Amino acid sequence: MKTNNTLASFFPAPLLRIAVAAVPIAVVCYFVAGLHDQTAAAGTMTHEAIAERLHPVAYLAVAAQAAGAGVSAALKTGKAVYEETCGACHGEGIAGAPKVGDKKAWRARIAQGFDTLVKHAIDGYTGKDGTMPPKGGGGFEDLEVARAVAYMADKSGASFSEPANLSKK
Repeated sequence: MKTNNTLASFFPAPLLRIAVAAVPIAVVCYFVAGLHDQTAAAGTMTHEAIAERLHPVAYLAVAAQAAGAGVSAALKTGKAVYEETCGACHGEGIAGAPKVGDKKAWRARIAQGFDTLVKHAIDGYTGKDGTMPPKGGGGFEDLEVARAVAYMADKSGASFSEPANLSKK
């Protein structure tokens, strides 16, 4: 059986005839009506009018830009940061990371103190026991990282409290 690969084989003949007739009629009407010759209405092409049409429809107010106590409320808790990122390594002990809850593995680290643990977590650390990328590879605020450190250390034998703010030293 021979197939016919013409345009008519894809569209019914009456529909094709209407389209062929309508296109030239539309083009003629376009030029006769003078639509091709219209200029923009007065005042619509000024810098101010263009800027008004292009202005954003919304603005994002970042909570961290607020001052005072509102900042810490917008940041994640230690548990949330742990569940989002830290648990990938500290949940399984990957790359030498001490498992959360393993008091023996955490004992020497906790003895170094909270500030040292936070510094290693924020800046990254490479030692004989393993490697930690800065902020665990996440895009967290320093305070969020400190909260995660407190959360993990507390689950592993420490008695740190989750900080509300982080003092700069």
